[in-house]
Amino acid sequence: MNRTRTALLAALTLVAGASGTAFAALPGDSAVAAIPCTVDYKVQNQWSTGFTAAVTVTNNGAAKSAWQVKWSYAGNQKVTSAWNAKVTQSGTAVTAANEGYNGQLATGGSVSFGFQGSYSGTNAIPATFTLDGVTCNVDDGGSGGPGGPTDPPPNPSGKADNPYAGAKGYVNPEWSAKAAAEPGGTRVSNQPTGVWLDRIAAINGVNGGMGLRDHLDEALKQKGSGELYIQLVIYNLPGRDCAALASNGELGPTEIDRYKKEYIDPIAAILADPKYAGLRIVTTIEIDSLPNLVTNVTPRATATPNCDVMKANGNYQKGVGYALNKLGDIANVYNYIDAGHHGWLGWDDNFGPSADMFKTAATTEGATVADVHGFIVNTANYSALKENNFKITDTVNGTSVRQSKWVDWNRYTDELSYAQAMRDKLVSIGFDSKIGMLIDTSRNGWGGTQRPTGPGATTSVDTYVDGGRYDRRIHLGNWCNQAGAGLGERPRANPEPGIDAYVWMKPPGESDGASKEIPNNEGKGFDRMCDPTYTGNPRNNNNMSGALPDAPISGQWFSAQFRQLMQNAYPPLS
Repeated sequence: MNRTRTALLAALTLVAGASGTAFAALPGDSAVAAIPCTVDYKVQNQWSTGFTAAVTVTNNGAAKSAWQVKWSYAGNQKVTSAWNAKVTQSGTAVTAANEGYNGQLATGGSVSFGFQGSYSGTNAIPATFTLDGVTCNVDDGGSGGPGGPTDPPPNPSGKADNPYAGAKGYVNPEWSAKAAAEPGGTRVSNQPTGVWLDRIAAINGVNGGMGLRDHLDEALKQKGSGELYIQLVIYNLPGRDCAALASNGELGPTEIDRYKKEYIDPIAAILADPKYAGLRIVTTIEIDSLPNLVTNVTPRATATPNCDVMKANGNYQKGVGYALNKLGDIANVYNYIDAGHHGWLGWDDNFGPSADMFKTAATTEGATVADVHGFIVNTANYSALKENNFKITDTVNGTSVRQSKWVDWNRYTDELSYAQAMRDKLVSIGFDSKIGMLIDTSRNGWGGTQRPTGPGATTSVDTYVDGGRYDRRIHLGNWCNQAGAGLGERPRANPEPGIDAYVWMKPPGESDGASKEIPNNEGKGFDRMCDPTYTGNPRNNNNMSGALPDAPISGQWFSAQFRQLMQNAYPPLS
């Protein structure tokens, strides 16, 4: 049976504790019936002048076609923006009313919304909430006596809201040894990186290397008495990476049963071993898969026959759904679905349809949205975390930045703005309001001598954008072993509102693909986008590939790339 955070919340009486964590009472059936509504108000992220909060309301009374939740602040908190509710404020009094699409609130039903606010001094949690004038979180007498609120554990599901918070990350000793062997590599060889399970054989280890159990056993050693997260990349779908060749996998387009029985099931069996119950296991689910079914299928100019096949047979959705379902049943596993990057899905005709595709996959093969802890963007890519020298709303001589050749009508200029917007979109279509985003910053630092220090010249919109952008790729569609790239922000938790962590899911120094055809037994082909002499295709608007020369096949160590990444790191390495 799937573990469901939302369902657990709905079954419990929730009141807000002073720390911003929701506390749950465990009353008997009669007490639940006597409590007309419950409100879970949770501060998700907080910094010196602001915060974000998530609110879940459960209605135990008569069904509603519209609703209003009210509370008052004891301090000077101000709501500045909101999602999934119309939030207004007068003095200290706040009113949150339904949007047109979420007014229905059945008996026993729940609705969630979120907001961002500002404050100074303390950020105390409101003491009292009402739903349509009825006080929540207390029984009908409002006394909080027998059957009323108590202080049981703050997380009844046993899961951390953010698996990265308060935990150290697993350092893969195999990657760490390669990094440390490079000149200056010890400066970063202690960073946590993703462990890629990119074929069935990787479960038990390839060529004498570490298998999944080996990594988990090592993680237990590194854990000590504190909390530790280990990051696994689940990456072996049938017909994998249908729009590229460098990372094609071992399973053919129709081998969904092999994927389930020989790949996901053995992984799930190992992760469910009680021996590993004390680890926080983060799984990144099938990068570069679902977005392909939106952007690289007929009638798009970027369509490929392989992606048309995968859309027709549905095995991407089935595989992702099956993985979410099986892995989501394990209490200490946190599933994050790959959500592309802004240079792939940031356009209007890609953004919404991709979110809908994620929802489809998350409700297939027995999976539910409760099996999804969050999403990850920019996995193994190079998109800049935050472009500070220009904004999407800027104009140059009356011409919008969106009309520049680089931005090309995209809605976003960087990964942070894209990740936060995608999170809001996903919550609006039914994902848990508590989902968090991960941003892979392993190769998006773009430092070194080529990093601009200010905006470009305002002679045209293109000189303005090109002169100021940190991302120095020739085109946003370039993805293979990019020349000039650098290490980005080091992994850390809660860096921005809605962002669970910056991560290095792609281990820096591991190749994206061979720059020329190299025979191998891993099913990995030669993609011209990894060839530095390639002049491009519709996906990069027929530009040069920007790839480094002399690269090995994907996943193998690429010393020249790693040295470049260290040289161009931003923030710089000390």
